[in-house]
Parts: sequence; structure tokens; C-alpha cells
Amino acid sequence: MQATKAHSNGKVKPESARQLDAKTKQAPGARLAAAFEAVEKFPVLMESRERVMRAATAETARVAELVETVESDVGLAIAVLRFANRNVGSGGSIATIPEAVDLLKPSGLLAIAGTAPIFDFFEPNGGREMRPERIRVHALATQQAADEIGRAVGWEARDELAIATLLHDVGRLVISNLHPGDRTFFEAVAKTPEQRLKEERDRLGIDHALVGGVLARRWNMPQRIAVAIERHHAADAEDLAAMVGTADMVAHYAQGEAISAERLRAMALRCGLDGDGLREILYQLPYARSDGARISEPCPLSSRELDVLRHLSEGMVYKQIAGEMQLSVSTIRTHLHNVYGKIGAVDRAQAVLTARDRGWI
Repeated sequence: MQATKAHSNGKVKPESARQLDAKTKQAPGARLAAAFEAVEKFPVLMESRERVMRAATAETARVAELVETVESDVGLAIAVLRFANRNVGSGGSIATIPEAVDLLKPSGLLAIAGTAPIFDFFEPNGGREMRPERIRVHALATQQAADEIGRAVGWEARDELAIATLLHDVGRLVISNLHPGDRTFFEAVAKTPEQRLKEERDRLGIDHALVGGVLARRWNMPQRIAVAIERHHAADAEDLAAMVGTADMVAHYAQGEAISAERLRAMALRCGLDGDGLREILYQLPYARSDGARISEPCPLSSRELDVLRHLSEGMVYKQIAGEMQLSVSTIRTHLHNVYGKIGAVDRAQAVLTARDRGWI
């Protein structure tokens, strides 16, 4: 089934995401339904499954490692978010992997990873036209680029940015299933992302960004994530979509593939990244970053407890913190004692360092 509209000039124009979404719900063709289901069974990297099992069955479950592993595997992230959003309850929606891990617990992740289909680069991939590692490698390159851009512009919603970039190309998987002979994705070296997107629209009547937005809504992900995936190639993209679009182009650049310098510069400006900042990221990205990695372990501390830690990290003493927060000194001591118990710290310095390392302050 093609989601298209014919025009008098004979060309085909993509329908809106809402129209395509409605068609997939009301009258999905067998091929489209099968393509969606195939994406929802996208295989998990064997190494990812092993890491989840080790972290989930450790004497004390390693939550940060679970989050990091899921965020680095497209198939695992799809499975975890779908399952979490089925179990979050009415009116709710899970947008990030830390939220999903907090809801499902290590035991839930263990069950998901243990039953998921897997792939290994060194083994046959079941005849898939689009090899799973190709999608994963570009997704991780985009995620890394987005993390660097987020640091440069002070983007706060880093967990949402991580998942939006990891899943920004999931629509390609649907197109690959619907049109097995399509080679657009494999021609990235010679064509810019915008050229390949136009080619998809002209030849197929849909494009991977549009389909990716439909998938995100199908999985009950928040609208802001779906819009970011759907519009990351749009020239007028804003907010999260602009961040994803910029990161996508930077990733193509880092992988030696074609991009438009003018398009990249314009999109970066929409994110608040000036020319000097963009040049710095393009220079640094091919090299592994060894410091300041984002760790997205769910924070067990209350807002008051975090405020106490922030003030401590600024060098304040108990009396100063009490005055700043309009609380008694004894209450400040109580908050800090609770912090020690929750994160396993033995003193103020360790508590501050732990909170910084885990990205809480």
C-alpha cells in the first residue's frame, strides 16, 4: 500500500503523517502491516543481550549499565520502549530509556533481552537486505554527534535526544521491507541526506522520516519524539528535530559520506550552534571522547536533596545552605544523611562526586 496523492502533473506527493498514521490504523495492507511487525522484531546485537543479562543478574543490579546498553542498541531500545509504553497505564507515555528501565526493573529487561531475536556480525543475518549493524552504526554515530552538540548548546533533555537520535532512521527498516531492492540508503557516500530523501519520495511516495514518525506514535511515544523523527530532515526543523537533523548530518560527515555544508550550517544555527562551535565538533567527533560521558541512571534523590548537593558542590557550608533554602541547619543535615543512604556515599565529597558522575547535578 502506498500512502500517496496524485497530482495533475503526474508527480506523487507524500501524505501528511496524520493521514499515513490513520491509514495504517484503519486499513493497513498486509505488506505494510508485515513491514511494521518486522521492525518491531528488529534483532538485538548478541553482545547487547549478554551485557543486559550480566548487569541485570549481578548481586546488585547495575542500572546505569542497563541504561547505557539499551541506549546503544536499536532493536533493544524498540523492544524496551514498546513494552514500557504498554505497561505505563492510561494517559502516560515513556519517552526515555531511564524512565523505561525504572518502570520495567532489571527483571523486565532481562525477560525482554532473553526472548528477543539476536544477530551477530560474524553469522548469517537471515537474508536481510539491510544488515542490522548498518543501521546501528549510523544510529550510534548520530547519537554521539548529538551528545556533543547538546553539550555545546546546553541542551537539557539529553535522554530524549539520545533516544530520538538512536531511532531517527527506523523508517528505513519499513521501506527496506516494503521495497527490498531499494538501494537509497546504501548510496550515502555519493548523495546528501536531502537528495536521498527526495529520491525516496519521488520513487516510493513516502520517505523514511515520515514513516519513522508513524512508528513512534504506533509505539505510544510522546508526540515531541515522533515529530523529531518525522521532521529531522526538514529545512525549518526546530528544537529536538533540529538537534537530530544536525547530528545526522554531522554523523554522515564523520563517516565520510556526502552532506551539504550550507544545509549543515543552517541547521546548526537553528540549534544555537555557531560556526566556531560546529567546526570544533566536526574536528573532534572522529576521536573517541574519554571524559564527561553522559550517564543516565535514574536519580533516587528528591528535589530538596539535589538542591543540597548542588549547594555543596558550590562550596557552601551547612549554615549558608540553610539560609539559601530557608531551612534549619538540622534539616539540611537530615537531607544530606538521607542522600548518603540512598547513593551509598560516606561523606559530602563522595556524594557530590557521585551525583556529578551520574549526571544528577
